[in-house]
Amino acid sequence: MLKFHLKQRHMAFCSFFFCAVFSLSFLLNPISSFAKESSGFHSDAPTALLMEASTGTILYEKEADTERPPASVTKVMTLLLIFDALAAGQLSLDDTITVSEYAASMGGSQVFLEPGETQTAETMIKCIAVSSANDACVAMAEHIAGSEETFVAKMNERAANLGMKHTHFANCCGLDADGHYTSSRDIALMSRELTIRYPQVFHYTTIWMENITHVTRRGASEFGLSNTNKLIRQYNGATGLKTGSTSKAGFCLSATATRNGVSLIAVVMGCDSSKARISACSALLDYGFSICQIYKDENPPVPPVIPVTGGKKKTVSGTYPSVFSHVSAGKLEKGKIKKKIQTETKISAPVKKGQQIGSLIYYYNGKEIGTIPIVAKENIEKAHYIDHIRNLFHSL
Repeated sequence: MLKFHLKQRHMAFCSFFFCAVFSLSFLLNPISSFAKESSGFHSDAPTALLMEASTGTILYEKEADTERPPASVTKVMTLLLIFDALAAGQLSLDDTITVSEYAASMGGSQVFLEPGETQTAETMIKCIAVSSANDACVAMAEHIAGSEETFVAKMNERAANLGMKHTHFANCCGLDADGHYTSSRDIALMSRELTIRYPQVFHYTTIWMENITHVTRRGASEFGLSNTNKLIRQYNGATGLKTGSTSKAGFCLSATATRNGVSLIAVVMGCDSSKARISACSALLDYGFSICQIYKDENPPVPPVIPVTGGKKKTVSGTYPSVFSHVSAGKLEKGKIKKKIQTETKISAPVKKGQQIGSLIYYYNGKEIGTIPIVAKENIEKAHYIDHIRNLFHSL
């Protein structure tokens, strides 16, 4: 009898412990739990993630933080740094890029650049985005940072700043190497940064076929680029982004697509074949487009005018720096969305243009779903003694 009671107590404790751990896990990560368990969707890929691009909302995930070699999906980060350099004025599309012996020696996918050959930066971008050229990647890395090693350090710094907690790059092109890994979640993060910050990348990732010209000591010759991402031709709304495959990584893909104003990022890693990764990403995108609805407030309330104390002007007008958007995984009744403006009662000068002076808060069925700032529309300088005298004179 004693053994029976002890067994019952043990079973009760185990049940309590399991429930407690499960509850704690859900509380710590409720969005992740919903994305994995409550959707009813299942991906066949070993690791997968689906993200709505404009808001970064995760619609589905499976083993999304598992660290795996990414193969040439690495080049998403390489392209991000290239476009960073373009935006900073450190690089122009017309710049001449000279291919080093080291860059030309890269194995794997390549466009067979030769030592001493020159191409424009834009041609190199096409080689990377369309044909996943390792030789072009290294040539660009050396041109931007002086060496691939320095460029890779910048890649890891950028990854850390994006919150990519399960990533470390060892090279700029994705060849298998010790310490070179990332995760589906991190790939989605860098894919979102690239496409949201630099949507012009789609000009290159949607190229299906294009020729480039090699000019070497042997003369000029044509070389055909062919897009490694077959979704561009097979999936309605596909815009990119990057494929990758090695014997160690399997078949990987970060796929982007847009339909009816909804933009999605689908990431899979470790698939068994090219066909499997295409199928897995297509299924993820189909699922996302079937459930995803985006609300954008194109007509927000008129921003308030706020009193300014001690300034050359007595009031400052507000404005919105961006359009509010909210993604809903399900039906969204716009009539149930309420808006509330919160501002300072008064502001002391000086006031800087772009300084936050309030917020516009959005509610759905009484629950807050997001907010955007209200910022000052202009600079208001602090009033000096002569300004006060002038104001007094005008008031007489």
